[in-house]
Amino acid sequence: MCGICGQFNFGSGAPVSASTIEAMMGTIIHRGPDDAGQHLDGNLGLGFRRLAIIDLSPAGHQPMSDQAQTVWVAFNGEIYNYQKLRQELQGHGHVFRSNCDTEVIVHGYKQWGDAVLNRFNGMFGLAIWDVRERRLLLARDPMGIKPVYYAIRNGSLAFGSEIRPVRVALGEPPGVDPEAVALFLRYRYTPAPRTMFKGIQKLASGEKLVVENGQVHVSRYYQFVPEPFAPQPRPEEAAEKLIELYRAAMKRHLISDVPLGLLLSGGLDSGLLLALMSSYGRDWHTFSVGYGSSFADDELEDAAKTARTYGAKHNSVHLTRETFGDVLPRIVDVLEEPVASSSIVPMYFVCQRARENVKVALIGQGPDELFGGYTRHLGVHYGAAWRALPAWLQTPSAALARALPRNDTIKRGLYSLHEPDRLRRFQQIFSLVSDNAMQGLFRPELIADGEAAVAARCWEEYRPAFENLDDLNAFQLLELRSSLPDELLMYGDKLSMAHALEVRVPFLDREVVEHVQQLGASFKVRHGIRKWLHREVCKRLLSSEIIHRKKRGFAVNVVDGWFRQSLDGGIRQYLADPQSQVYRFLEPAAVQSMLRDHEAGRADHHKMLFSILVLEQWLRSVRLTRRTRCPHPVH
Repeated sequence: MCGICGQFNFGSGAPVSASTIEAMMGTIIHRGPDDAGQHLDGNLGLGFRRLAIIDLSPAGHQPMSDQAQTVWVAFNGEIYNYQKLRQELQGHGHVFRSNCDTEVIVHGYKQWGDAVLNRFNGMFGLAIWDVRERRLLLARDPMGIKPVYYAIRNGSLAFGSEIRPVRVALGEPPGVDPEAVALFLRYRYTPAPRTMFKGIQKLASGEKLVVENGQVHVSRYYQFVPEPFAPQPRPEEAAEKLIELYRAAMKRHLISDVPLGLLLSGGLDSGLLLALMSSYGRDWHTFSVGYGSSFADDELEDAAKTARTYGAKHNSVHLTRETFGDVLPRIVDVLEEPVASSSIVPMYFVCQRARENVKVALIGQGPDELFGGYTRHLGVHYGAAWRALPAWLQTPSAALARALPRNDTIKRGLYSLHEPDRLRRFQQIFSLVSDNAMQGLFRPELIADGEAAVAARCWEEYRPAFENLDDLNAFQLLELRSSLPDELLMYGDKLSMAHALEVRVPFLDREVVEHVQQLGASFKVRHGIRKWLHREVCKRLLSSEIIHRKKRGFAVNVVDGWFRQSLDGGIRQYLADPQSQVYRFLEPAAVQSMLRDHEAGRADHHKMLFSILVLEQWLRSVRLTRRTRCPHPVH
């Protein structure tokens, strides 16, 4: 796990300076405090910061090349099947000089070219420089666990694991993209390929970018399209197979030459990870975050009980309301792109605490998206049955939902159920606000063809992949391609690497994900029970006490409650101040109306108001950065 960056002047052929690469590397020291390296080759420059995890010797130094120095690699991530690939490549005559997974990328590219990307089971953002072809390849892993950002200007490509090195290479601070702001307000994150900055983009999960012969081409190399198993397995067979896949994934994800631990909640998913880890020892470090016994939704004691069950060395982090308010600006700055998930606060602190004991931590992200763990999945799964009802049955239920106060989630859900177009229906489910509310909130003159048109174009490329899938699996494919990598995994990467902590996601092991995508919807939602098959596996490996605990989330409800309580303080000042940065994009009257309705109990707008607050914090951070010209501009 590391940080990469670089520049390729493919248009002008001008040499890349060492000082430019050095400046870019300087912005990502936190990602790799153990070592640094760069490689310059005329109009190409690669930079690297190392967090040593596998093969701690100098042999793991990057950028890494083959012995003839015809292929160079800068790599951030882990290739979990590198040992198997190494044996295969040795069979083809390749000679290795280290025990690093990075070297498998070098020789794998020499053997298979770009096709090597589909042989990896792992998480990665990487750059491969082909010296003989003068060809640069960038790639992001199929699940999108590791980000890759880039910008192209005047025949020059700049890239990095974060936005900061890209901004350094650009020199002039980029402007804010109004269309990206609109998408953020709808979805509380910015879907790829956009970022909030004009001219700076990010690769989507499973995408590659190739620069050769003066041309830049972005394409999807990961072409896996789920084909439902025919026939579908029996429930008993499905559970046994999933346990087998989980065990194999865990074994791969425990490969490390440094201390490794687990971010532990009180729930099923991380509890199952600890149960799987217990096959390899009982003294793992575990880390939980919470707000103390004064909050009903706190899960610290639940996590501690799980840790004691498996003999783990447990560590708790206690947060306060004051901490939440004080640190939010810092966290928004770390993220580089605004994400309006209240989980960002506890995630930042639990990673900070974990780094005191370990360099690598596992996290239980993934089962909710894979198996339908959110309330929205019930609506998606049973939506067809709703649409099949006669109008005289649908109308009273919809009218009742509209009459209830503070039920915006239900209102949006019912609204989306009537949408016949599947992709449009999914977009409405993801959206925090209705089309009408968004139209009145966002300043229309900022987007030529309207905010609604921008939203309608989002995710259009995924339509063909939906064709052979039921509604639930099609919706989950969209989650795996967009909301999971560009929201949850993005902030997981940024907030962990801010403390030089590598976070691994065993449930998103490629073999696990591809298998689960081919299971029918009944294995995910059955008789109203979400994550059905995953729960069946948990029943076999976890105690009944853990199984029947209330789902609390990652201290999310506590933070949401604090936010609602804070609306009469500093947060209100942000929203009431006409000089606030958000009003460059939003209509003040619409925001004030939303705030009044929320405070009066006529609606529950806390998610949208929190999004606006995060956006304001982000815009202030960008403004402060713009006051100081980025160092070492490239002309």
